[in-house]
Amino acid sequence: MTANSPDNNTHNTTRSHELPLFLTGPVLRRCNARVITLWMVTSAPLEGQFLLFQGKEASPFFQADFTREQQIRIGQSAWVVMAQFSGDFPLDTELAYDIDTQKGALAALLPELLYPGEERLTLTIKSRADYIQHGSCRNPHFPGKDSLVAADEKVATLPLGERPALLMMSGDQIYADHVAGPTLDAISQVIDLLGLPDETFTDAPYASLSALRASHHQLYGRDQVLPVYEPTGNWLSDTRMLRWLPAKQRPVFTANECENHLIGLSEFLAMYLLVWSPNVWQLVETDRLEKQGFQCGEQVLADKWQQLWQQEKTEIEEFISGLVKVQRLVAHIPTYMIFDDHDVTDDWNLTVGWEQAAYQHAFSKRIIGNSLFGYWLCQGWGNDPEQFDDTFMAMARTYFSAPDTASHDAMIDHLYDFEHWHYQVETKPKMLVLDTRTRRWHSESKMNKPSGLMDWEALTEMQQALIHEPAVIIVSPAPIFGVKFIETLQRIMTLLGKPLVVDAENWMAHPGAANTLLSIFTHTKTPTHFVIISGDVHYSFAYDVQLRFRRNSPNIYQITASGIKNTFPEKLLRVCERMDRLLYSPHSPLNWFTKRKRMKIYKRDPDTPGHGRLVNSSCIGELWLKDDGQPERIAILTAEGQSIGFPPTRQEQKRHSGAGEKATARPGNNES
Repeated sequence: MTANSPDNNTHNTTRSHELPLFLTGPVLRRCNARVITLWMVTSAPLEGQFLLFQGKEASPFFQADFTREQQIRIGQSAWVVMAQFSGDFPLDTELAYDIDTQKGALAALLPELLYPGEERLTLTIKSRADYIQHGSCRNPHFPGKDSLVAADEKVATLPLGERPALLMMSGDQIYADHVAGPTLDAISQVIDLLGLPDETFTDAPYASLSALRASHHQLYGRDQVLPVYEPTGNWLSDTRMLRWLPAKQRPVFTANECENHLIGLSEFLAMYLLVWSPNVWQLVETDRLEKQGFQCGEQVLADKWQQLWQQEKTEIEEFISGLVKVQRLVAHIPTYMIFDDHDVTDDWNLTVGWEQAAYQHAFSKRIIGNSLFGYWLCQGWGNDPEQFDDTFMAMARTYFSAPDTASHDAMIDHLYDFEHWHYQVETKPKMLVLDTRTRRWHSESKMNKPSGLMDWEALTEMQQALIHEPAVIIVSPAPIFGVKFIETLQRIMTLLGKPLVVDAENWMAHPGAANTLLSIFTHTKTPTHFVIISGDVHYSFAYDVQLRFRRNSPNIYQITASGIKNTFPEKLLRVCERMDRLLYSPHSPLNWFTKRKRMKIYKRDPDTPGHGRLVNSSCIGELWLKDDGQPERIAILTAEGQSIGFPPTRQEQKRHSGAGEKATARPGNNES
């Protein structure tokens, strides 16, 4: 048993009495006519009842106890509660809920979670996905506002029936590979405060997480601790004349700014507490390191890191100030999530060479496994609890009850073997949420060529889920139809043996995956309307896509909103957009050399004068759907509260209203 084991009583036994009961949450997760799911982290076992009311009625029509089977103790003073309540719940009805706990009612304990005029937290389980909020890429210390705050402020003004049916978080809910110094120091404090477990490492510079945390590498030095490997498979190393040159070691973890990369499981768990709730931030000192004279282990942080700390601290304090509204939003709107790379690490499973380097090294395998462990507990579990059998619970409890290397590795191996991170949401239309990270289509020619985002088996399963559906919403973390010029740059860098430099992950990068995916859209039994929701790229756009040479083409809509708290370098984005227009204009012959040559792509112009088609602003995507599953309105809500719409193209208007009617979209906004 390690020093920070949940069952070790040597820690301050009064700590649980000093902590608030709700450390984070509650978060509404999967909700439908059969189940209502709540996720939260508490400082003591949750005792009490879930109460569900119709409207403002005084008495609940449904109530159920929280049980110990719904909770996992992850620290001396921390329990993950993932409660799913089964019943016959009314749809499209104004509902309210409360949690009657051992310390009182939720509404009384956290009155800041109530919208104006509410006595209890409210929700509506919608039968139709008529209005969806979506986004990805939420970097806490990015210099800009958190657009989840803007989303909450808008929801606060809407009648209950007009609120979003769901919030879809399509990747990078945390940045495990790029953590601010003040956040990492807060994480360290949370580990001690809650008694989260220590762990031991193999083939690592430090034998344990506690040893790393006590060292001078704890802050702004973890890039020197992370594992390295000798790359193979690029054109340079394959050249016979150069094989006598010594191999250059490369880092397994390829993020540009990984000085504070998360490593231990407890660090991932603490990170999730800090990005979803202000409650834990109130228990830590954000200026602790400054008071200690920036002493880190046996050394004092260099001046450049002290300056960076101060910059990051300003952004983190702004981030913290908005968390109460983020906590309120996810307590009212059913919220779904899927991982992308930064939830684990940059370039996660990008190439076969990367996978071999990462998973054959005990230390990097542990780090990635820890990220998946944290993802399951804090994100994946609530998406579709029925996919996770009793084995998950039993193995997790075995580890946390007496943390050791054997039970830790057993849990990680189980997570690596799991192949059902993807899931469906039975709304109308059906929503398919894709796992584009763990079921890759590996390149058979070279180790460093990008893998397909999904392999043939996964794509086949996706096609089976689509058959005979009239309309479908597909959540793909990366856009299926992206910016051709940027994809071309990624292809050039791949040919030069440098795919990791440009993050060369797009659906068209792998011929097998690209051709199989495009064939799905041409299948006669697949839906009439495809709506694709994506993020990842840090800019927003909307495309209408049609098949060439086919009279009855399905309607395909690529809708991308990114990031929630992140943007693309502005000057570089404008250069890429201009080059895309120049090289891939509607009549350019270069279009016939792309894998999408069977597709006509019409690019929507945002309704803001003077801007390009790629909108570079932190935002939440907003999508309103008609009864038949087609978009009624596509927009983004910026972090500043501005609504930017993407009205239909001239071609889309002609197709729906007749060629003789007036088209208002600007001309020339189509791409062959």
